[in-house]
Amino acid sequence: MHVKLFPLILKLQDRRCLVVGAGTIAEGKIAGLLDTGARLTVVAPQATPLVLLWAKSSKIEYLQRAFETTDLDEMFLVVASTSNSALHRQIFAEARKRSILCNVVDVPELCDFYYPAVVQRGSLQIAVSTSGESPALAQRLRKELEVQFGPEYEGWLETLAVARTELQANKTLDPEERKRRLHALVTEEAFAEYRRGHGSSR
Repeated sequence: MHVKLFPLILKLQDRRCLVVGAGTIAEGKIAGLLDTGARLTVVAPQATPLVLLWAKSSKIEYLQRAFETTDLDEMFLVVASTSNSALHRQIFAEARKRSILCNVVDVPELCDFYYPAVVQRGSLQIAVSTSGESPALAQRLRKELEVQFGPEYEGWLETLAVARTELQANKTLDPEERKRRLHALVTEEAFAEYRRGHGSSR
């Protein structure tokens, strides 16, 4: 039975998150969580040099030992990336009991959520997911989107944010006129004008 997924962008600022594992793959997951401002705990007997550096600089709490079920206490989310499939099943089962979101890397059936392929342009995020069925396709589509939505979108979005704030502060505009002006700012013509003004011929 195909499960319909709910697309979601999560705020993890100050949320307690756990990563079980500290190898090369886990390192990438840790880095992504760190970028969100999550309060991050990592549990693993060994860790990569970069994970150790993060622990030394207090960016993460690193527990250099095997996973214990109490590690899940008060966690919002857990990511497991080890070579132990039995441990993965244990973590997923324990997380389910506690209503904690769980992702076991590369094991779709042990995931409450999947990592999408993401195009990042400042505050603009375009996420592509295949529900874990073909990460390779998601990566291919991400590369195509990176070409379509180039680096100039970061600056344009910053400009749009300033303009939006100014329009919202203008109390003389009625809601419909404000909406019309906001939509006029994001047309293809408006983007082309922005690029001309910022030296982009793309």
